[in-house]
Amino acid sequence: MHRLIRPLVAFLKAEDGPTAVEYAVMLALIVVVCIASITTLGANANSTFSFVGSAIKPHATAS
Repeated sequence: MHRLIRPLVAFLKAEDGPTAVEYAVMLALIVVVCIASITTLGANANSTFSFVGSAIKPHATAS
């Protein structure tokens, strides 16, 4: 019976599982922050380029 319980107790005491879960949670948070910042920067860059593009657009002259 001890041959079955001893590996189970060792598995439950091991801290590799929680460490992997913590790293996965940190990675997920980092990915979410990166996606949010890239989306925000992309929207800001798009509006800036649109504003500049419309400001320098040549007006049609009457001939």
